[in-house]
Amino acid sequence: MRDPDFWQTDGPAGRVLSPIGSVYGAVTAWRIKHASPERVSVPVISVGNLTVGGAGKTPVARDLVKRLKELGKTPAVVLRGYGGHLKGPVRIDPDVHTALDVGDEALLHARDGTTWVARKRYDGAKAAIAAGATVIVLDDAHQHTSVHKDLSLLVVDGAVGFGNHRIIPAGPLREDVRAGLSRANGLIILGQDDTALTTRLPNFLTTVAGTLEAGPESAHLHRQKVVAFAGLGRPKKFFDTLINLGAIIVAAHPFDDHHLYKPADIQTILDEAFSLDALPVTTEKDAMRLSPDQRQQVNVLRVTARYKNHAGLDALLQKALTSR
Repeated sequence: MRDPDFWQTDGPAGRVLSPIGSVYGAVTAWRIKHASPERVSVPVISVGNLTVGGAGKTPVARDLVKRLKELGKTPAVVLRGYGGHLKGPVRIDPDVHTALDVGDEALLHARDGTTWVARKRYDGAKAAIAAGATVIVLDDAHQHTSVHKDLSLLVVDGAVGFGNHRIIPAGPLREDVRAGLSRANGLIILGQDDTALTTRLPNFLTTVAGTLEAGPESAHLHRQKVVAFAGLGRPKKFFDTLINLGAIIVAAHPFDDHHLYKPADIQTILDEAFSLDALPVTTEKDAMRLSPDQRQQVNVLRVTARYKNHAGLDALLQKALTSR
């Protein structure tokens, strides 16, 4: 699904749905309170968020993997594999597995290094350790409870923060903000802090300001006509990025998050781009859901997490790695 507009405002729709959100939040709180996370033999770093949709978790997790390798560690990413049918634990082979098997995010991580999909992430972590991992990175795991975490990082899109502060379906939250923040060690705010989050955070949280930086291929999009498409929680975020890069969007096609593209979906976009003398452009995550042939015909915009001052993040990382 795509984030509905009322998730960002305290309007009547959110108020009407708020009782359902309260029930959802209560169930989540009960599950977390009564969980018994198990320790594994290596440090575990969790990257998650308090909202549904794309806050930037995966780019942050990918950056952490790079940092861990630079520190001489052997990281493995473990995630549920949302959108895929394999229950795992299974080690991802990007030459064999598809998004139908393991989901788009797992395929992205597998481009960087060892990645495992497991519905039971404790089993996935154990399998990764048996295969040689010296640190586990859990992507999208803040509400996951089976594995003890040595470091919990939350990622927030600075443009929208926590939206209307209501729990789904009344708003974008997966759980109560205070409860979620109480289990975190650090908060990474990507982009301008438009909702003044930093003025309302608990003192124990290390806050890191960052951004998603477009790849070098973005230079080719400046003053170029494009037909943009994206299946994300907030496709508009991608379209705004293209505009900020100087691209001229002549057509935009939003799809639901994790949308499994049919060949006809993409062929229609390719034909439209040809007729408009424009480039078809999508995100790296969306590209994982295209057939190899159609992927070659689409321009892919990559993004990387960058930090204005990463000293706080480095300190949290070092503390987690030495806590064992």
